[in-house]
Amino acid sequence: MTDPETKDVFTQDKPEEICPPAHEPLVCVIKEPLIRIAKRGVVSKRHKVMVYVVGFILAILVGALLLVLIGKNPINAYINMATGSFGTKTSAAETFRLAVPLLIAGVAIAFAFKMRFWNIGGEGQILAGAIFMSHVVVSVIHSGAQIGAIPLHILLIAAAITGGAFFGFLPALFKTRWGTNETLFTLMLNYIAIEYINYLKNLSKWKPPRTTFPKIINFKDSLSQIVLPKVFGVHIGWIFALALAFLAYLYLKKTKHGYEISVIGDSLNTARYAGMSTSWVQIRTLLISGALCGLAGYFQVAGADYTLTETTAGGVGFTAIIVAWMAKLNPFIMIPVSIFIAMLKKGSLAIQSTMKIPASAADLLTGIILFFMLGCELFLEYKLVFRHSQTEIEEMIEEVLA
Repeated sequence: MTDPETKDVFTQDKPEEICPPAHEPLVCVIKEPLIRIAKRGVVSKRHKVMVYVVGFILAILVGALLLVLIGKNPINAYINMATGSFGTKTSAAETFRLAVPLLIAGVAIAFAFKMRFWNIGGEGQILAGAIFMSHVVVSVIHSGAQIGAIPLHILLIAAAITGGAFFGFLPALFKTRWGTNETLFTLMLNYIAIEYINYLKNLSKWKPPRTTFPKIINFKDSLSQIVLPKVFGVHIGWIFALALAFLAYLYLKKTKHGYEISVIGDSLNTARYAGMSTSWVQIRTLLISGALCGLAGYFQVAGADYTLTETTAGGVGFTAIIVAWMAKLNPFIMIPVSIFIAMLKKGSLAIQSTMKIPASAADLLTGIILFFMLGCELFLEYKLVFRHSQTEIEEMIEEVLA
């Protein structure tokens, strides 16, 4: 039986207009949230530009507030970030060097994410590529074999992509065969790679001569052929990175394999209904994704660090997720995005040295800027809808009852 005291919260003064006594409902209570999120329709280019511009301005303002709070001049800080990234030929070359592994790893992550396979193991796959190629380097050093630079680098690239592909293959196999969670699986592999490097650091074969400190030898000192040649002040990895972005775009947009990846990403059941071998497509795609991350590890060792440490990846595997997401998995857009993030990283290092800004504050400033830029994606895909007024709700209900 209906409680006679029950009233419509929207029309308590005139309940009979909405809930006539003759047809009194069991429940006549409608509650609308103050703010809700709704999916947007088609977004114009002008609107996109406006959202990004507003987001960037807000990021700069919030970052400036942070700098003021720690007693630094925000204008000088931003100028130092810009000049520290591109002010000189050397600083510009360093910025582009930082962008190389970001672009390669971002493309690699895009392959998996396009298929809705959440590969969070880019960090471990980069380290796996570095580990496999380092095994080859150490073996060549201790064997005393004389190998030319080109054959050596071909061998190192093969080892690096094999290591990365292996770390990509494992979660794909377990996902397709036993339905394991790929997010946790790929994340845990990161720590396996790190701890394996810590194990290698304690092996006498990997240590510098006459030392007991856990450290891996500098490959450049023992095998000079490992050093990659430079073009315009940056190792040739940047040429490979640009070529990979172009090839990845063609692969994803113009080939049957790319189409299969898109279909699986849209609906796994639809792909199965269409007769696709979904398990093989997922394994094949993760092999490619892991192999590219392994290639990024090769460039990190042969083009930048010349040794192997647990920080060889340097967070690139995780930052690459931001690169891929901000570019909406488009390899071409990843080029400027990776350069932008590399600029932020190089700029934060510059203000630490020139303005004595703490590393934590510099990293927080970078995080604020990235947070706002990622937030732009939310407002491009969704919109905020505020609660309607009392009069609007009454009019809507009357239209429904009419």
